[in-house]
This record gives sequence, structure tokens and C-alpha cells, in this order.
Amino acid sequence: MSADKQQVPSVWTRPRRQREQPALSREQIVSEAVALLDAEGLEALSMRKLGTRMGAGATSLYRHVANKDELIELVVDEVYGELEVPEAEAPEGWRAAVDASAHSLRAMALRHPWVASVLGQVGLAHLGPNLMHMSDRMLALFRAAGFDGGEADQAMKTVIAYVIGTATSEAAYLSLLARSGQDERDWLESLRPASEQAMQDHPRLREGQAARQGKDPRTVREENFDYGLQRVLDGLAARLDRR
Repeated sequence: MSADKQQVPSVWTRPRRQREQPALSREQIVSEAVALLDAEGLEALSMRKLGTRMGAGATSLYRHVANKDELIELVVDEVYGELEVPEAEAPEGWRAAVDASAHSLRAMALRHPWVASVLGQVGLAHLGPNLMHMSDRMLALFRAAGFDGGEADQAMKTVIAYVIGTATSEAAYLSLLARSGQDERDWLESLRPASEQAMQDHPRLREGQAARQGKDPRTVREENFDYGLQRVLDGLAARLDRR
């Protein structure tokens, strides 16, 4: 490797340290880091703060995790372990199984709103065992549907891109709502006069708002997500039909 080229550092490409402090394990560190991220967000995560939460110094954590980037790789893989990817028992069952997997991925991203913002930013998170297991199971669904190896990978990435894209904005919205301390329905109702004023010269927007009036906002968000997901799956199903 030339001097001007460097490997991408990753927790998944170096040997795990064999000497671990008995009172502390990497699994404990990761679990506590997920709890900290869920409670306070990505900005609050530091090795020093995490060590304080665990009653240990940051130096103790560095015996198990080299740096914050490695820690983020580990917590991303940890939450991907929550995903449920069913098997397609027959070729015609692929769509229902992919649908369930996509909804599971969205649910995970909304439980851990910080996760979407770190994907692709550090290290080689895709090498994590949970993420690789999930990817392999999803690939099996598209192979069962009839896609060949290369296109199965593209189809899987298309579905994941849709889910992560929509979940990122949804998670950011819910994080803003959580910081306000308000109920979603009450918050939207408080904005209604300003929204109506802003839409005064936009009849199509007013019509859309009127159609949503009185509906549970959580139901609206779920319906919007599922509408887009079904159109993505429609496109993939049409592609199979043409083949």
C-alpha cells in the first residue's frame, strides 16, 4: 500500500483485544452507549461521559474500544440486531416478507433516532455481524423472488434506501417534538392557525391538510410510509413480471 493511501479504520478489521478488564466488557459498554444515545442523542456521546455513567474512567473504556468512531460502529450493529427479517417460505411470499422487514427497520430507526444520522459516516459498519446477518437474510428474500445475485443486491439496497431516507426525516421530526415536551396532536393543533394562514393562497395544500384533519398524526405518518413502500415494491414486482 502506497504511503499516501490509508485503510479505513474500523473495529471490524482489527483483532479484538484479548485482555479485558474483568469488571467491564465491550458488551456492557455498547449497551450503556445505546441507552445514552437514546436518552440524550448523538451530541451527548463521549467516552468521558459514557465512562462517568458506568462509574469508570474513559481510560477503562479505551481498553475495549479504541475511539468514539469504533464505539459508533458497535452501537449501530447492536441496534441492527433488533431487526426481524422473516423467511419467504415460497417465491410468492417474498413481498410480504420484505414488507415486514422494511417496517421492522423503520421501527428500529424510530426507537433509536440517532442511528440514521451516523450510517455511512464512520468506519465499516456494514461488516458488523448483525448488519451482515440482516443483509444476508434480506438478500435471500429477493433471491427467492427470482432476482439474480447482482439485481437482488440492488433491489435490497433500493428498499433500505427508501426506509432509511423516510425514517431519517421522521426521526428528526420526532426528536424535535420530544425536545418540545409536547404531544404530537396538541403541537400540530397549535400550529394549525399559522398553517392555514400560510396556505391561504395554495388551495391544493389546503385540500391536503383538510383531508388529514382530525386523523391521528401517528396513523398519518404510518400511512405515508406504507404508501411509498408499496410503490417501491410495486416497481420491483413489475420488474419480476417483465423478467
